[in-house]
Amino acid sequence: MIILGVDPALSITGYGVINAKNNVLSLCEAGIISTSSKDILPKRLDKIHRAIMKLISDSKPDVLVLEKLYAHYRHPTTAYLLGQARGVICLACAKENIPLIEYAATRVKKAVVGRGLASKSQVQRMVASTLNLKSLPRYMDVTDALALAIAHSYISKGISYGAKRT
Repeated sequence: MIILGVDPALSITGYGVINAKNNVLSLCEAGIISTSSKDILPKRLDKIHRAIMKLISDSKPDVLVLEKLYAHYRHPTTAYLLGQARGVICLACAKENIPLIEYAATRVKKAVVGRGLASKSQVQRMVASTLNLKSLPRYMDVTDALALAIAHSYISKGISYGAKRT
């Protein structure tokens, strides 16, 4: 199964594509889609949409995984902008008929690390270990996207949480 994890944001959207075959996870591709705050919102959303469409076309994922939207009441504008970035990603899934799965951040951390309240650095180290990466991902957005993909591979197969897969 090819799993595309996406950590959406307006400035930096992280993505990670993994192959989950016979309970062995391998990294296919990971990176970021960045937009400039100097550009108008429609142009930024279009860039994210086009990049996700190309990523879907190139990697041919079986599923795309997003983190469920969590919005703090003190930051409604952030939630509004994040929702728009998520919207163009959801649109890409609909256009390409790719199943869309969403998980809460605590569910992803529980699946990857074994603790729903794990720190970002714990998730980062576990992602690197699970995928046998020689170094930690440069961007946390990439780490989060890969964690989403890894979590889905575990959750969809009912594998116990936080254990290293071989």
